[in-house]
Amino acid sequence: MTRSNLARYIDHTLLRPDATEMDVRRLCEEAIQHGFFAVCVNPINVAVAAQCLKGSGVKVCSVIGFPLGATPSEIKAAEARRAAADGADELDMVLNLGAFKAGRDKRVRDDIVAVIGATPGKTVKVIIETGLLTDPEKVRAARLVKEAGPTS
Repeated sequence: MTRSNLARYIDHTLLRPDATEMDVRRLCEEAIQHGFFAVCVNPINVAVAAQCLKGSGVKVCSVIGFPLGATPSEIKAAEARRAAADGADELDMVLNLGAFKAGRDKRVRDDIVAVIGATPGKTVKVIIETGLLTDPEKVRAARLVKEAGPTS
């Protein structure tokens, strides 16, 4: 695999809370220069990234419920809708870890479904924070994600 082929699998990410518009523009320029698959930015920066990347082939990804996943489902869905409207091609949502740890699997599944349902046609990925889970919990989380049916 060549460097340029490998670059097509990389999301160039800038999730710092103090990222400026100039930082986002620089991120996008680097993504174009290196041929990365996508840039991943906070929802507030999606419109700038989408504008910078228009016609480049580099996708825009935004995080939803980041970084804790402790946001109500309807807020995550609204955040996802707004990011999609602003130009996000993909959405990386954070699993509701508190509900998951409490064994509230239906709530976790419904949370994922809410984001998917709010953004038809968009790729939705779920961040499950594996570093905070035991091996059996990782398996359970993966099953819940699969059952909810994210698009990627």
